[in-house]
Amino acid sequence: MTTNSSPQLWLYDTTLRDGTQREGLSVSIEDKLRIARRLDQLGIPFIEGGWPGANPKDVQFFWQLQENPLKQAEIVAFCSTRRPNSTAATEPMLQDILAAGTRWVTIFGKSWDLHVTTGLKTTLAENLAMIGDTIEYLRSQGRRIIYDAEHWFDGYKHNRDYALQTLEVAIASGAEWLVLCDTNGGTLPHEISQIVQDVVRVTREWGMGKVGSPLGIRGNGEWGTGKESTQSPMPQIGIHTHNDSEMAVANAIAAVMAGAKMVQGTINGYGERCGNANLCSLIPNLQLKAGYSCITEDQLTQLTEASRFVSEVVNLAPDEHAPFVGRSAFAHKGGIHVSAVERNPLTYEHIQPEQVGNRRRIVISEQSGLSNVLAKARSFGIELDQQKAEAREILQRLKDLESEGFQFEAAEASFVLLMHEALGDRQKFFEVKGFQVHCDLIEGKETSNALATVKIGVDGKNILEAAEGNGPVAALDAALRKALVNFYPQIATFDLTDYKVRILNGHTGTAAKTRVLVESGNGRQRWTTVGVSTNILEASYQAVVEGLEYGLLLHSQGSTAVKTSA
Repeated sequence: MTTNSSPQLWLYDTTLRDGTQREGLSVSIEDKLRIARRLDQLGIPFIEGGWPGANPKDVQFFWQLQENPLKQAEIVAFCSTRRPNSTAATEPMLQDILAAGTRWVTIFGKSWDLHVTTGLKTTLAENLAMIGDTIEYLRSQGRRIIYDAEHWFDGYKHNRDYALQTLEVAIASGAEWLVLCDTNGGTLPHEISQIVQDVVRVTREWGMGKVGSPLGIRGNGEWGTGKESTQSPMPQIGIHTHNDSEMAVANAIAAVMAGAKMVQGTINGYGERCGNANLCSLIPNLQLKAGYSCITEDQLTQLTEASRFVSEVVNLAPDEHAPFVGRSAFAHKGGIHVSAVERNPLTYEHIQPEQVGNRRRIVISEQSGLSNVLAKARSFGIELDQQKAEAREILQRLKDLESEGFQFEAAEASFVLLMHEALGDRQKFFEVKGFQVHCDLIEGKETSNALATVKIGVDGKNILEAAEGNGPVAALDAALRKALVNFYPQIATFDLTDYKVRILNGHTGTAAKTRVLVESGNGRQRWTTVGVSTNILEASYQAVVEGLEYGLLLHSQGSTAVKTSA
């Protein structure tokens, strides 16, 4: 828990620049603006918006934020140093940076002599001039500078003296932050710690004048966000890590422990190759475990929602097993675990889920004990007496069905209906008395037309309806809705949002048993139901019908009366 005396860390989000370099991730201008405003709400002090001039999308993004600025965050433009053998004042890309209108600019430069001679194909001296000239020019135009030392750790290990010279130039030219980048993601935490400690020690000695700098560095830089600048003898150190060795979060924490004051990362760890340091793991670890102040406690409770919001906007499935913010982060499946957590959550939870906006989940499966069933029933507002036969009947029915291929772990709505069936109070909203599905396969067409006919019994009346769809399941779903909507108008708000099929025993070929999971929603909640059969249409029918039934149960009990599996 942080206090007023907790040391301050500055968070720097690069989801909108480094994160978008992830393979398969693409965002529009509107997407970037939505994410930026959500990060602003989360309390992130620095938000890197992209590279103005690199593409029209980023240019428009910065222009729109000039018209409608963020509430508290500094939006940061990103760019490289000028090109070799030119001048910063005549560099076109730096004019685009100035046109973006940001107070802060992040400039990256080469730290590794290998990259200077092989990548830039220039001299080590010219690279130093590129760093200094670029920073000095932007400072002369009123910009404040964050300097990203690219490939810092590789450069340091290969040629420490030259790598430190690049930082000397950045400091002398007016950089207020020096961010050490593990660009290739290959450094280990003990190396990060040792090298950051060395940089902190050397820069402190430069500032105190204990070690003479050939560049004549003077301690006159400001640091912070610019809202309430504090005089500091030297620029502060930041860390930027990549996850190629699955060490990005550990390396960032090691750097903070060694003296870094800024942490760069992305929401959900998005980024090129294997990704960047995941802020959704870094923030709670640093704030709740290490005692640093990153964001307010209220903002921290928004972390899970922010993670899922970004994943939805970029159209990537959320990682259900992600630490802190994943749906399974506080899920308990083993009977012994559930029983212990019921008595004291500390037995199997390292923090309270609510601190990061998540919640505890009790998972039901064939491995469940009676404690799982009792806890799961309570989470859905159903009180079971463990001394009565109904509780053990539910447990036995669960195990029998899962042995047949059902999976209630992923279909909690079906489990709720199973519990009501065992208790004898399952509402019969309707009865399906039969259905037929006919498909026409037309050569040369990618889709097939399907016609479904259903016979439904509602309130003593038999209803016969037919509907078409672009496949048999869509047609069946449409026919069911058409037959029921006059009796239950709320069905018009239900959507079939996802449909998953799994073959359970593929060795039997076309006679294999099939499991179908159907996710439905009503605009506010989502729920999942399951069906199993050797006939894929029969399995689909089971799941679709239970999805409609559960939606009607939610409506009859009030939208908040029964929790869903969303």
